[in-house]
Amino acid sequence: MADKNDDFIQDFSSLTGAPVAPGGADRRGFLKTALGTGFAAAVLPVMAQSVIKTDSVGLTAGEIILTVNGQKVPVYRAQPEGKTGLPVVLVISEIFGVHEHIADVARRFAKLGYLALAPDLFVRQGDPSAFGTIAELYKEVISKVPDAQVMTDLDACVGYAKSIGGNIDRLGITGFCWGGRITWMYAAYNPNVKAGAAWYGRLVGDKTALTPSHPVDIAPTLKASVLGLYGGKDDGIPQTTVEQMRTALATGSSKSEIIVYPNSGHAFHADYRPSYVAADAKDGFSRTLAWFKSHGVL
Repeated sequence: MADKNDDFIQDFSSLTGAPVAPGGADRRGFLKTALGTGFAAAVLPVMAQSVIKTDSVGLTAGEIILTVNGQKVPVYRAQPEGKTGLPVVLVISEIFGVHEHIADVARRFAKLGYLALAPDLFVRQGDPSAFGTIAELYKEVISKVPDAQVMTDLDACVGYAKSIGGNIDRLGITGFCWGGRITWMYAAYNPNVKAGAAWYGRLVGDKTALTPSHPVDIAPTLKASVLGLYGGKDDGIPQTTVEQMRTALATGSSKSEIIVYPNSGHAFHADYRPSYVAADAKDGFSRTLAWFKSHGVL
């Protein structure tokens, strides 16, 4: 069922003093399009016949708005209707934003008893759906997103979850591609995260003012348990970097693990794209659920 409180606005600016990035005005206005619908132009055409569709029967599902340091941040929320004390999972999108597939993933978690929150983490920089190529999208939006801004927005989501009765002592996070990297980073940043599942997130990279560290850098001090899910045929994430991450994790105390699916490439969970590998996506999601359960999220 649709969320009767779709226009909810909560000010979480008191959670942190971190500044909003330059260009902090809401360039999309209040909400340009409904979050969790359609797909970005850069990823079209989609494999519509392969899309898994999870209904909202028995759920409270829809858009909310959080105000973080004066910035309106749209978030797709899904949870069992009328329930409180739920475990919380943050669902972090690919570079294409919170589209139909990401909202569906949130509903999948909600059907299993979670309060799932999928925030639009690009709202200050631009609308991912408006760019026709991945290169253009990355240049104009993704490359301008500071990690500090993302951490602040995710903190606001956790604060919101707590305010509506979510159990943030059972906090998990999962993300895909760009969101896979963020999963590693937020698991290291927020000590309340019990477990994460990072799907084919980049592990190494150049250190810049916006991205001062990467998963391989935080691995030795990581406390949360993160499950990494990677494709052996992923040209963008070489197996040498996966092994580098494994080595870095082994120097710390985290109980994190990395699984490599030898027959999959990048985006093998994305059931709306030709890269989708059904067997590996299903196995990875099952592993994610078991991982969350065994590490105190569910």
